[in-house]
Amino acid sequence: MSERSETKAPHGSLSERSETKRSEPTPTQGTRVSSRRSAPRSTTGTRDTETTRSEPPVEIAPARVGVLGGGRMGAGIAHAFLLSGSRVTVIERDQQSADAAAHRVADSIRRSVDRDDTLDDMTLRSRFTTGTDVTAFSDCDLVIEAVPEDRVLKAHALARAESAMPAHAVLASNTSSISIDDLAADRLRPAQFLGLHFFNPVPASALVEIVHGTATSRDVIESARGWVAALGKTPIAVRDSPGFASSRLGVVLGLEAIRMLEEGVASAEDIDAAMTLGYRHPIGPLRTTDIVGLDVRLGIAEELERAFGERFAPPALLRRMVAEGTLGRKSGRGFYEWNEER
Repeated sequence: MSERSETKAPHGSLSERSETKRSEPTPTQGTRVSSRRSAPRSTTGTRDTETTRSEPPVEIAPARVGVLGGGRMGAGIAHAFLLSGSRVTVIERDQQSADAAAHRVADSIRRSVDRDDTLDDMTLRSRFTTGTDVTAFSDCDLVIEAVPEDRVLKAHALARAESAMPAHAVLASNTSSISIDDLAADRLRPAQFLGLHFFNPVPASALVEIVHGTATSRDVIESARGWVAALGKTPIAVRDSPGFASSRLGVVLGLEAIRMLEEGVASAEDIDAAMTLGYRHPIGPLRTTDIVGLDVRLGIAEELERAFGERFAPPALLRRMVAEGTLGRKSGRGFYEWNEER
């Protein structure tokens, strides 16, 4: 998914990160990914026995993956698993939405093939289907819920998916802030449920946050590590906590940047430049908010405000822009103008 856009701001421009080139894997085995550099180890804090491990994950993608929700995130997740060798089915609420999801995924496949001549367009497309009936998940090994960040909507979507899944399958939520334990409370098999928090845009993002609840089994966590590694991405495992690791840190910076803009401290361009040039962040916090979606960021902030109080209270400017439909890249305008195809 291209991140090139025509914006008004000269600072903090986002260049597209090329995807890892990989040969076409077999549909049932996925692809193995080369080993990564070791990261420095923390010298403080407690060790979590559920998230530490001595062996690297087995880097094999699930044979069959279902995705419930085919918007920008769902389509990106589907695309990532297709490249890793999985067969993928995306289910949407109606045929029009399913057709739009098919177009998004097909467009992503085309761009991948254009960049990597070892990939075959027809082979990738042959492993991808869309529809409106969750019974298509009956032979999946992994199903990922990727509907908007709304607690009630996600609970309903997870129940629908779970009703159609085989007993051995793992169910995951792509939530960026909602408690996995809360969502697990109504699950039939809570040991086989966890969070897989992908980042937008999925093809260019190198991280997936694995969020395990109290009931999530260790085997499921380790399997998830392997699936994420097979996508060519780095997994981090975190215990269920409001905002997890990434959203909690990212939102606090984004909200403060919005407050600074609201108070007239500096322009959006200069606030972002302070972080990209001064702190070497690849993207400024306001441009990141546009990419994530102002509505998504507002929803996360409201979740965190309930958990942590006033420090995560959404600024009035953010609420006003969302109410006006100024949602960032997806609407064509946020803190920047976005003239790319949406």
